[in-house]
Amino acid sequence: MSTAGAFPLGASTTLAELARDPHPPLARLRAGEPVSWLPELNGWLVTRRDLAVDVMRDSATFTVDDPRFSTAQVVGPSMLSLDGAAHARHREPFAAPFRPRAVHDGFAAFIERETDRLITGLEPSGAAELRRTFAGPLAVAVVTEALGLAGATTDTVLAWYDAIVRAVSDITEGVAAGPAGAAAYAELRAAVETTIADRHASSLLVAAADRLTPPEVASNAAVMMFGGIETTEAMITNALLHLLGDPAQLALVRAEPDLLDGAVEESLRLEPGAAVVDRYATRDVVLGTAAVRRGDLVTVSLTGANRDPAVFPDPDRFDVRRDNARLQLGFAHGPHHCVAAHLARLETRIALRRLLDRLPALRLDPERPAAPHGLVFRKPPTLHVRW
Repeated sequence: MSTAGAFPLGASTTLAELARDPHPPLARLRAGEPVSWLPELNGWLVTRRDLAVDVMRDSATFTVDDPRFSTAQVVGPSMLSLDGAAHARHREPFAAPFRPRAVHDGFAAFIERETDRLITGLEPSGAAELRRTFAGPLAVAVVTEALGLAGATTDTVLAWYDAIVRAVSDITEGVAAGPAGAAAYAELRAAVETTIADRHASSLLVAAADRLTPPEVASNAAVMMFGGIETTEAMITNALLHLLGDPAQLALVRAEPDLLDGAVEESLRLEPGAAVVDRYATRDVVLGTAAVRRGDLVTVSLTGANRDPAVFPDPDRFDVRRDNARLQLGFAHGPHHCVAAHLARLETRIALRRLLDRLPALRLDPERPAAPHGLVFRKPPTLHVRW
């Protein structure tokens, strides 16, 4: 394609390096080709924050409603893969419990209890791998509680989620997804249908079933679960990695507990759990200096936008006092801004505070180093710590 010749930086950028260590190539693209054609992606990659916001705000020009959208291929149409009136109809039944006051009143006590229960189980051992023994189970417990999903254990939900995430990642990377994702979704859908069959139960899923069909409730539950586990597990794991890996910043947070909010936002800025969001152009349009054609894939790099030096000075530094860290785009932007962002923040804040309070000697295990990895979803595969 002639487009490739016009974007030499994009032509030399591989998906493998974006999964392994994306920040140097994203910095080069942002400075030289902020909207660049990547042959390996077979689409455009947007890395500058202002252009990223433009794309995510304009759902009429840059839509999610396209048969290629990876999540919809696994779980069917949902609030994540629809725009306009259909998007609003799918999203609204799930939105009310996740508004700020409702989140604190509805979930803070549950999160504190669940966090303490998990730490109590880990405490005697003096060492643990926190992604799978703490962050993942906490995220599952909270999202299952939030949805009111009946009869599914933490291990079962984690297994479904792993399979669905793998299938979505495979499709995004251009690989055929195996049968495990579809099988996991079928089990999740059956659990949702069992839950909503009891119309007298008090749960978000039952309430949503008053306004959506059972398949629509199931697809949106999958998206809520998928987002609630993936985003929050990554937020907690990445924030621990950033804090424990920077003793000076950790000391600031220990000395001034109010800085914990800043640490959470700054960690999200440096390493958002969802690294990219996909859109599809509905018409020919000029974006930056790039001539985007109708039907083109336009991938927004949230990771790239979050380190834009025009917005965030010294963007590669972890600074819990950064005054504009909340301008990070880790929860996306526009109509598809994460519906449960306030819950994810509350969960991460409580999890970090309880860990730091109850395990004062908490530190990274020097013999088992951790680093974020992933093209679409980024977090350390494991996070080994001692205390």
